[in-house]
Amino acid sequence: MSYIALYRKFRPNSFDEVKGQDHIVTTLKNQITNNRIGHAYLFCGTRGTGKTSVAKIFAKAVNCNRTSDGNPCGECETCRSIQNTTSMDVVEIDAASNNGVDNIRQIIDEVQYSPTSGRFKVYIIDEVHMLSIGAFNALLKTLEEPPAYVIFILATTEVHKIPITILSRCQRYDFRRLTAELITQALAELAVKEGIDFEEKALKHIARTADGSMRDAISLFDQCISFYLNEPLTYEHVLGILGAVDTEVFTYFTEKLINRDAISCINRLDRLVMKGVDISQFVLDYTWYLRNMMLLKTSDEVSEELLSISAEKLDALKTSAGSVSMEILLRYIRILSELSNNLKYTSQKRITVETALIKMAVPQMENDMGSILERLNILEGKLEKGIPMVQADQLETGPKLEKSSKPKPVLPQAGIEDVKYVVDNWGKLVRHLEGGLKVCLGKAKLSAKEENTLLMVFSDSYACKLVEKEAEYIKNIIRQEIGKQIHIETKQLETEERFEDHYAEIRSKINIPIIVEEEE
Repeated sequence: MSYIALYRKFRPNSFDEVKGQDHIVTTLKNQITNNRIGHAYLFCGTRGTGKTSVAKIFAKAVNCNRTSDGNPCGECETCRSIQNTTSMDVVEIDAASNNGVDNIRQIIDEVQYSPTSGRFKVYIIDEVHMLSIGAFNALLKTLEEPPAYVIFILATTEVHKIPITILSRCQRYDFRRLTAELITQALAELAVKEGIDFEEKALKHIARTADGSMRDAISLFDQCISFYLNEPLTYEHVLGILGAVDTEVFTYFTEKLINRDAISCINRLDRLVMKGVDISQFVLDYTWYLRNMMLLKTSDEVSEELLSISAEKLDALKTSAGSVSMEILLRYIRILSELSNNLKYTSQKRITVETALIKMAVPQMENDMGSILERLNILEGKLEKGIPMVQADQLETGPKLEKSSKPKPVLPQAGIEDVKYVVDNWGKLVRHLEGGLKVCLGKAKLSAKEENTLLMVFSDSYACKLVEKEAEYIKNIIRQEIGKQIHIETKQLETEERFEDHYAEIRSKINIPIIVEEEE
């Protein structure tokens, strides 16, 4: 006989063998025991959680004449025929490939005929969300009022795609993701039945990789034992087969990223890729590792079960968590979460991951609040170590610029004619300015007070204070135009009358809005 995959070989045959869905199993068993069987059921949940298996068990139970506590006997002719998929009374339909109106009309025609051997005719429609709108509409009437001997069981992984008119006609049962602990226990029982030696740590890693799916876990387990046939299943074997990496690698990456050493991370990623590590799985595992660090920083009472790691790994993780702030962790997790989603749509996965690692190591590449806070923390840390602010800024923004050995030229002092030139050409000098400073300078009345002093008089206190604050910037603009040093003096007056009385020589025409015309 040909080899049968383990997930098919160990498919549950009774309600008592179903793992992790007690809330559903109990309800269905009570319905069968008390003869309160519905006509339409909707089983929804993620892949590998037991939807199809429970549907088949339910089909056997409603047709079995020797049920025990709601469970089918599994020995009568009806149970065996349903189990072997030879029964005419249980019809399984894959809606992914049979999703048209004609397929549903064929079902409607068939339900007119009574079951051949059992009490009920059961239709199991898998991935029902793939049906077309027309097919759903054709099913509505029959689904609402089928013959007394017909039961519909609809199974889906995407319940949000099913029309509300279908949902309202069904009893809905939500299948939960299975816990890693429950999957580990089931894998251990399976390994004992198959006579396979194993490390519990290896089974735990398979269970966590399966992400709540029992079928995925058994398939991964089958893959691992097939590669290392007749050998004990070890943690290292599982890491090698699944393309995963140990937590020590994530500790290394975190340490280098905190120290902003992106090149070391990229080099280590290159070695992992050469070993055959799956990049998408690496990103998921690293996100999980950072999630564990975040939980440890949140509370000291986090259990090993919640983190899905061993005691020795927990101690190392606590040490790593103490070296990184919560803000940095949240930023890393955000970047990796976005990366995980982007990897689904890119053909250059490695380049995308390398870009994300550089972004994690260099917070200047982002302008969100978390990145800004991290940049401030970096600068504060360097200042505490005695690094001057200018040097720290150069280290953060890029390579140092070579300092010119030539001394800056000393500009001569402006004369009265130079100051008058500035007054007459004020519009030309400030034409490139924008925002509040340009508006405030437009309110100034200008005159030459002394040989090298430009007097700026304001009736607006806010404008006067802003110009005082930006005086050096304004003087630098003037120096670039006339090539000489000039002083600026500001004066605030309470009323326009006082201004005219005390400074009659000031050219009032400067106060009008400045309009700069382009030179031909």
